[in-house]
Amino acid sequence: MGAVVGTLTMQTKQRRPSRDKADDELEMTMVCHRPEGLDQLEAQTNFTKQELQILYRGFKNECPSGMVNEETFKHIYAQFFPHGGKMLCFHISFMVYFCVADASMYAHYLFNAFDTTNNGSIKFKDFVTGLSILLRGTLREKLEWTFHLYDINRDGYINREEMTEIVRAIYDMMGKYTYPALKGDVPQQHVDAFFQKMDKNKDGVVTLEEFVIACQEDETMMRSMQLFENVM
Repeated sequence: MGAVVGTLTMQTKQRRPSRDKADDELEMTMVCHRPEGLDQLEAQTNFTKQELQILYRGFKNECPSGMVNEETFKHIYAQFFPHGGKMLCFHISFMVYFCVADASMYAHYLFNAFDTTNNGSIKFKDFVTGLSILLRGTLREKLEWTFHLYDINRDGYINREEMTEIVRAIYDMMGKYTYPALKGDVPQQHVDAFFQKMDKNKDGVVTLEEFVIACQEDETMMRSMQLFENVM
């Protein structure tokens, strides 16, 4: 999906020759699963109609059928974050530079977060809705989206097992080349720190409100959310 975002960034900075509106609308119908109308998507997201057209062309180039299954999503994600690519990862209360090793498990959870209907595929509407929140949503919307990423079974709570799965997926993605160097017990330490900070009533689970309040009190998490604001 990084190629799609990159396409939008480049093309919004360098205007392409204008196209006839009828041509744009026609292009929107040339896939098996047609997305919602542009006017409706513009009203539901924080993107302009022109930006939605650019995003759609990039989405269609990557996914001609108009839908993305998990394997395709993992393939695209792996291309966007290839082995050895330098990234900056923010996670709750720590920040590290790392080289990506295995992003497949984290991509699995990310796919589930975009697949809001839980039907095993992501349509264009699902994609731009999630992207709109991550890039241009309010702080509350971004935190809610992140909470749902961690809430794997979608029961409205984050338990230790879910947090452990996500944290281990992040560490699998980070690989062995990190700065500072990570020890084998670090994932569990971060899970413990997460619950120490967020599980205010000590009932063994973290609610959405507990998550939002704790994140708003964490400067590192707030900086990580602000990074998205300058992507496009």
